Amino acid sequence: MNRSSYYLKQNVVAEPLVDSWYAWAHLMPPTTLSRNITERHLKIMDSYIESPETHEAAVKDPKLLGGPFMDLKQRQVEKVAELREHTLRERNGLITLSRAIQELDALLRQKAAGFSLEPLYSEVPEALRGYVELVYDLNNQPSFRLFEPLLYKSAYYDTSLQTMALSEISGDDRPFVLSTPRLDDGDSLQLRIPFASDALDVLFRMKHVLTSEEKISEALSVCDHDRARFRSFLTTEQPRPYTHYDGEGARWRYFGHACILLETNDVSVLLDPVLSYTYESDISRYTYEDLPEVIDYVLITHNHQDHILFETLLQLRHRIRHIVVPRNCTGALQDPSLKLLLQQCGFRNVIEISEMEEIPFPQGSITALPFLGEHGDLNVLTKSVYLLRMGKHKLLFAADSCNVSPEVYRHVHDEVGDVDALFVGMECDGAPMSWIYGPLLTQKLERQKDHSRRLAGSNYERALSIVEQFRCKEVYVYALGQEPWLNYIMSIKYTGESNPITHSNRLMATCQTRGITAERLFGEKEIFLD
Repeated sequence: MNRSSYYLKQNVVAEPLVDSWYAWAHLMPPTTLSRNITERHLKIMDSYIESPETHEAAVKDPKLLGGPFMDLKQRQVEKVAELREHTLRERNGLITLSRAIQELDALLRQKAAGFSLEPLYSEVPEALRGYVELVYDLNNQPSFRLFEPLLYKSAYYDTSLQTMALSEISGDDRPFVLSTPRLDDGDSLQLRIPFASDALDVLFRMKHVLTSEEKISEALSVCDHDRARFRSFLTTEQPRPYTHYDGEGARWRYFGHACILLETNDVSVLLDPVLSYTYESDISRYTYEDLPEVIDYVLITHNHQDHILFETLLQLRHRIRHIVVPRNCTGALQDPSLKLLLQQCGFRNVIEISEMEEIPFPQGSITALPFLGEHGDLNVLTKSVYLLRMGKHKLLFAADSCNVSPEVYRHVHDEVGDVDALFVGMECDGAPMSWIYGPLLTQKLERQKDHSRRLAGSNYERALSIVEQFRCKEVYVYALGQEPWLNYIMSIKYTGESNPITHSNRLMATCQTRGITAERLFGEKEIFLD
């Protein structure tokens, strides 16, 4: 072995950042990024600078988990103030874009009264001119449609904001991504590199392929000052070999939350990849080391940060043959196109699929089915339940679908028939709609209305209805965000009395009394199908 060739350590965290904030799906499209800068980031920074002690106390209070509070190791008012000033100075274009979105919405509410919208094009704020179409719905309610492809070509989309922050991890705790920026305080090596760069594929391939230090340092443009730190992330220790499934049936493995790998001799399918790194832990789990070198299909169920995690996807990009996402081309602010977003991140193999469409593969297929609710009653199309046929087996992945209209799945059952196993989330309390979508709103939503529109999955009755409609033989409830390595994207801690726990316990008990296998998954699980 060439002594200058190395692997990337399995416990190296690679956090993608946009202007020092963790990169999730609303921080990459220019319009949603602009609204998050003005309506989330600047407000959190202002609050922290004014009262850091309030934030320090809040992050220790379980009742305030997931709130707008910075979780910093020590008081860093000066650094946060620097980031705030940098944002105001360097992101003026995006701040102007956010203001233009607000102004356009006000313009339409004031002047669009059912008459032709043509005269209003001259009044569209300058920052948005040429990037929007003004429209009515069939009841004369005005709105606008964004030309997303043009916005990605504009100055508003700036890859110089993109950074990959590398560090080593030895435990599960990480600061919550929506409220805590990743300050450049020496704890990580921050590489200024576009997410679409092929150099990232070279880096992450090193988790299982030897590569020379010189080659990877040159590809990533690691400066001499950072060479020693970068070298600390490399190792000559060979990774644990992956054992391919070679049976005549199929195998599925649970990796945590909603991430499941299904394999036959011919095909591998990975759903909602959110993975743990490899390090010592009391909780047994599958990690990146437990994935095949080639993943034929990655399926994304919906556009929430616990189901589409770019930290994981970018590390797997070189392994993925096809990434399947729900079809969406509405141009709605609250529903950015995943296909366009992934293409900007270097994925050249994105397949969009609509409800009831099918993708065949050897001895099986992927079918997209309707996904109900869980998006605060917003008009969001980027969501899909998936039915996987593998040989004679049919598995239904309902993710967080909230079965608010059982008639839908009755019609679906008429088309697809019974299923063998159901996988379903039951976070039936759910955060208020504004938790994710609040920065996109241009008018304040009354608290009572906001809290009535939850980002909630199915409760006992609704989940049981799915079980009964599809005559499921097995039922698996996801871990409901309880796996500790997901705290940084979930910030959820339940007790035995919490609704998601009591409702899922009732579902499992009911199923078991009917002779149906039922389990709430946690950590890892492996099942072989005949």
